[in-house]
Order: sequence, then structure tokens, then C-alpha cells
Amino acid sequence: MTHILTLSALAFIGLTPAHAQTIAGGGDFSVAVCLDNTPRAWGSNIDGQLGDGTNTDSDVPIPVDALSGIRAMTGGGAHCLVLKNDSTVWTWGDNAFGQLGIGSNADSNVPVQANALNGIIAVEAGADHSLALRSDGTVWAWGINGYGQFGDGTTANSNIPVQAGSLADITAIAGGTYHSLALKDDGTVWAAGWNNYGQLGNGTNISSAVYVPVDSLSGIMAIAAGEYHSLALKNDGTVWSWGYNPYGQLGNGTATNSNVPVPVTSLTNITAIASGTYHSLALKNDGTALTWGYNPFGQLGNGTTANSNVPVPVSSLTGLSTIAAGWSHSLALKDDGTVWTWGANGAGQLGDGTNTPSNVPVQVTGLCTVWNDVEEPSAEAFLSAFPNPASDRCLVNLGAQADELEVVSSQGAVLLQMATRGRAQVNVPLENLAQGVYILRATGIVPRYARLVVAR
Repeated sequence: MTHILTLSALAFIGLTPAHAQTIAGGGDFSVAVCLDNTPRAWGSNIDGQLGDGTNTDSDVPIPVDALSGIRAMTGGGAHCLVLKNDSTVWTWGDNAFGQLGIGSNADSNVPVQANALNGIIAVEAGADHSLALRSDGTVWAWGINGYGQFGDGTTANSNIPVQAGSLADITAIAGGTYHSLALKDDGTVWAAGWNNYGQLGNGTNISSAVYVPVDSLSGIMAIAAGEYHSLALKNDGTVWSWGYNPYGQLGNGTATNSNVPVPVTSLTNITAIASGTYHSLALKNDGTALTWGYNPFGQLGNGTTANSNVPVPVSSLTGLSTIAAGWSHSLALKDDGTVWTWGANGAGQLGDGTNTPSNVPVQVTGLCTVWNDVEEPSAEAFLSAFPNPASDRCLVNLGAQADELEVVSSQGAVLLQMATRGRAQVNVPLENLAQGVYILRATGIVPRYARLVVAR
């Protein structure tokens, strides 16, 4: 489909603050990746988990020190992981158990590269351990391992990444407090670690230092892990849960633990799931969100502080594309690039400039300032690009004579220039551009613009 960006859209996207493409929740902090592939963080910083070179909390988003080209970002209890476009992993924050993977147990308040990891396609964090998925389908883990959450057959901690035994053909990973989940390419789910509450989902309450199959689950397309409970999204749009349930975080209308998967009540057409410590979230295909479980800080976002053992709708939020959760707060990314949060806020993890909890969504302020050097076009000036999103190249319809076509970064830097005089269309090579969002600018008497998404 051809995407045409008009003046009003460009003015909204390019000349206002706050636009993210990825969000995640840590313990008492939050993180996001901006459209220019640079990370931001806010909330608690006692262990350096904001990565800005200080240990000072922030109730508004601040840039992570000297990092760009980010593909994915995730938060643990008090540490953070990012996956760069070059498939390397960088970490910062608390490192008491080696969860930074740098060969020592020293904390770091700036990003440091995890040892000997390459070809990584996904990262996830548990409370005090870290997980990485390689392109060959193997899983790697580091940090605390007292209950066997690495799945490597041991209970020894490690401050460098170790392979999770013979586990293979994995497509997704998730980390809880003391357990880990892995989704295989055949749609089955596997789990390792502590199991006192049945969070491994294999019909027992016996912990396991190797991955064991979750009972009677197939056709799974996404997984999530809370402190002591687990979630899975099936390809039919239903959600299943297992483990600890005193606050109703399993969402099945009870407060009873379960060591096998149970269906979450009345959930259909779900496209994504997320889990906090004792609460759970689901995103519907209509762009709305539902939550259930523990709610003393308003982390369910429904205008109350009452727990719920069945899903309830988040108040006044539509047009959502992504959801995430911290320990006791929740996040959502809207289609317009704005980020909304609710729940606990003692360390500023809601990012709204206050330390006041909220039981309804509030907007994160000043998240990312981008497009600041791109000129405002006249109302009739536009380009079109196809395909958009694109990967290796795109075709740009100039619409009128132009001297030159430029690809401009979200910070205003010209990354590519092509002479276009006398041409109505031009093929633009994109193979040297990182994944992210760019502006196409045709120079001439009247500048013309389009927003281009490069996907990998």
C-alpha cells in the first residue's frame, strides 16, 4: 500500500515531542526506543538502570548514554538490556548476580557490552537474570540461577552468557523472577526454574533446572512471564495462564493457583500480552487493552484500585499498538507514537513529571524530540513512497520536478542524496540504512516530503 504524508501528518509527526517505536517496563522504571533508534529511560535509578551515567531517579524520560541503532530494549528488576542492529547486546544497571553478562559483578550506570554474544535476535530480562535468543534458535542466559532458571542443568550463577542446554528451534523467550519460558517453532512452550506455584505449567510443583514442556499447550504465538505466573497467547486469539494466583492474575475468575494452563475468562481477538509482578495485560485487535490481577496502585488502569480476577478494560485508551508492564505499573504505545502509563509512580516510572500514582492512563511527557531540523512544507507539497515500510529499496513518486531527493534522519542529518532532475520516479536504495523512521525530502522550488519506515 502506498503511504502519502500530507502537511498535517508531517507537522504532527515531525514537529512535536514524544514518539516511540518500542516500550518496555522494568521493576520501578520504564524504557522506550525513539523513532531514531535511540533509547530513553525514566523512573528508579538507584542501581544505574537508566543508563545515563548517574544514579539519580528521573520522573521524565532521559537519554541513555551514547547508544544508538537499537533494535529492541527490555527491563529487568533493576537492570536493562538492548539489542543493537549489529546483533550485539548491551546492558547496564544492577549486576549483583552477574545479570549484565560482562564477566564481573560490578554495577554499571552506562551501557556495557555483554560478553561473547553475536547473532542475537531477541533479548528478555527476568528480575535478576537475562536471556538472549540467537538466530540459530538457541537460548543463552546469565545472572542468578539458584532455581535453574537458565535451563542449563545447573543452579550456578554466571556473569557471562551460557547456553540453555540442548534447547533449540526457539522463536521467543520470557523471564520471570525465578523462572524462564521459551516458545518453540512448533507452537509449544517450555519452562525452567522455580515451580512452587506451578509457574512451569507442567502439572507439578517441582522446580526444574532443564526446560520442561508446558502441559497441553499448542498453537502458541507469544509468551510472557510475571513474578510467579506465566501467560501464553494462542493463534486463535485466546490467552492461557498458569502459576501464582492470589490476586487473580491468572484471570480465570478465581484466586486459586494452577500448575497447568487455564483459559483467561472471556478473552478473544487478542494480539499481544504482557505481565507485571502480579498483574497481566492483553491487547485486542481493535486497539484497546484489558488488564487483570493486583491493583493497589491502579496498575489495571480502570479508574479503581480494586483487584480483579477477570479482565477489565483500561480506561479511555484506543488506537494501541503495543503494551508492556513493570512491577506495579503498565505502559501502552499508541499508533500515533505517544506513550501512556498508569499504576505505581514512587520513582517517577510513569514519566509524567510527577511521583503520583494514577489509576487511569497518563501521557509520558517529552519522550523523544525528533524531526527538529526538517522544514515545514506547504500544504500542497507531498511525495509518495512504495512499499512503505520498505527494506532494501523503495520507489518514490516525485509528483513534480525536483533537483534532488534526500533521505533525512530523524535528527535532520542527510544520509543519502540522489539527483532527480527530469525524473518523475526514482528507486531509492535502503540496504545501508538501519531499521527506523526517516524523512524523504525532494528539494526544489517547493520542498516535498514523505515519511518512510525502513524495516528489517
